[in-house]
Amino acid sequence: MPRVSKRVDKVADLLKKELALLIQTEVRDPRVGMASITGVRVSKDLAHANVFVTLLGKNGEEETQEGVAALNQAAGFLRSMLAKNISLRTTPKLKFIYDNSLVRGQYLTDLIDEALASDERDHHLNEDDQDQDQE
Repeated sequence: MPRVSKRVDKVADLLKKELALLIQTEVRDPRVGMASITGVRVSKDLAHANVFVTLLGKNGEEETQEGVAALNQAAGFLRSMLAKNISLRTTPKLKFIYDNSLVRGQYLTDLIDEALASDERDHHLNEDDQDQDQE
């Protein structure tokens, strides 16, 4: 896989920082709620940016999709605000994508905790059976 240039990485980091601030202070849509930018992937020509977001406090896929749709509707506004705040030759077109890595991570953590608790119960049951067999 070819290495992305440092310029693209710097622009992605700058967009992540600026968008987090703009979403927090400028977006008033209640469907968005608390949005956290988890990553930004910028095209090589800096014309497009995929912005990965996690929406905190949203229960269910429908509310999450509405929040992402609200962000995509505000993408033009956010792009114009970015153009005012940062100096780039062209400001990338923004596309917001829901990042389910936090939800997936919590699910995997719960599975691991459940497996450990099950092993612990089985271990105690086996010890009790061995104690009864020795008596």
